[in-house]
Amino acid sequence: MALRWHAKLTIAAILFICTEDTLSLGERTMEPAERHSSTNNRPRQQMLDTTTGQKSKLEPGFDLMQPTNVTSPVGKTAYLTCRVHNLGDKTVSWVRHRDIHILTAGAYTYTSDQRFQVLHRPNSGSNNEWSEWTLCIKWAQERDEGIYECQISTIPLKSHQYHLNVVVPTAAILGGPELYVGAGSTINLTCAIHFSLEPPAFIFWYYNDVVMSYDSPRGGVSVITEKGSDVTTSWLLIQAAQPSDSGEYRCKPSNANMSSIRVHVLNGERPEAMQTGTAGPILSSSCLMVSLIILYISSL
Repeated sequence: MALRWHAKLTIAAILFICTEDTLSLGERTMEPAERHSSTNNRPRQQMLDTTTGQKSKLEPGFDLMQPTNVTSPVGKTAYLTCRVHNLGDKTVSWVRHRDIHILTAGAYTYTSDQRFQVLHRPNSGSNNEWSEWTLCIKWAQERDEGIYECQISTIPLKSHQYHLNVVVPTAAILGGPELYVGAGSTINLTCAIHFSLEPPAFIFWYYNDVVMSYDSPRGGVSVITEKGSDVTTSWLLIQAAQPSDSGEYRCKPSNANMSSIRVHVLNGERPEAMQTGTAGPILSSSCLMVSLIILYISSL
């Protein structure tokens, strides 16, 4: 009986030891799997963090290919276009440089001058990465000329400068301020009007502060006007010039300043500045021919 009891204790001890070893082996076999699983998870998490970090590094910037020197005629609307990429949650503002005055911020206007306005065109470009912010200045005046800054609200602030030129239509009589012509020749005065988007409605010619009449008893006075998209030209022709035609002539377009020239009609005298009708181009061709002959001889 004692022998059986002893045998049972021995078997129970063996079973306990085997069970403990099996559990230990199970724990040891699980540890490498857990380490492998955690190792696989860490690079994946790191990769996601790295990708997120790359996206967050895309900083806003300007399109440097946009023109920054803008010319606008007086009285017309001037447009300054600022193109920005990767704007994100930042704000684009327009600032006038001469007085550091904020004109617009985002879509809002911060000036009492109602001529200023911003036009926003979002999501331009193939990947919707560009946005345009155009500062509009209605009825541009000469005082509006100067430097304007497009700013992005990054830290530190990013800015890009634009220069606005406001041009005023101007009239100029060619060959001035003094013109000498011989008696009996034709006085040919040319008035050119520049920087005008639209041709002037009319052009008046004055002689000694009096508007010229083309049907006066003197006769031989005519005006030819050629209107162009860039330049408008008016020619005043006075045939058979006499000393009494000497004096000040002025050209006054409807949309530009007045330009003047003083004409001297001389008898017998021939100053270097004398206008000789068709002789001008002939003399120019003769001078060119003489210059070519001199160059040919000197090369021999």
